[in-house]
Amino acid sequence: MQLLKNVKLVIAKGLKWILNPPALRDCQIDKTARVCPRSELTNVKVGRYSYVGSQCFAVNASIGHFCSIADRCCIGGATHPMDYVSTSPVFHAGKNIMRTNFSSHSAPKSKVTVIENDVWIGMGCYVKAGVTIHTGAVVGMGSVVTHDIPPYEIWAGNPARFIRKRFDENTIEKLLNSEWWDV
Repeated sequence: MQLLKNVKLVIAKGLKWILNPPALRDCQIDKTARVCPRSELTNVKVGRYSYVGSQCFAVNASIGHFCSIADRCCIGGATHPMDYVSTSPVFHAGKNIMRTNFSSHSAPKSKVTVIENDVWIGMGCYVKAGVTIHTGAVVGMGSVVTHDIPPYEIWAGNPARFIRKRFDENTIEKLLNSEWWDV
């Protein structure tokens, strides 16, 4: 009976990967990294031994080595101009979801979001475009990150706020100086 349950589980997981592969556009994914089913990544670099969970969305981001990004996270995204009469994409030059252009103003560039090394981002987090989450940081599930997070700090909440440091200052300094993730 247990064997049958295990076989069903393996088949279900296999079908999920076959029927719902990740959508990757203009990405650099290290051969040791993994991007799980139903995730959509555009212009994203993923470093060694990092993974991006299922149903994640990321635009214009750099993800370092040994990062753990749980399911249903959103990282980065497009920017809308705040100084035009309208924020609608129909007032930008080029292709847009509306397939209509009323002007030829250039669309604002999306800021790069940086997830450094050995970062853990919990399930269902949102990370604003242009934010940097530094090495060793942890972001609690469901958090909304609107500001940079320093190395080896734990942040959580909406908006995310500092909870505590993972280690004392001396240990943090030694870990950062070791740059063990580049070995």
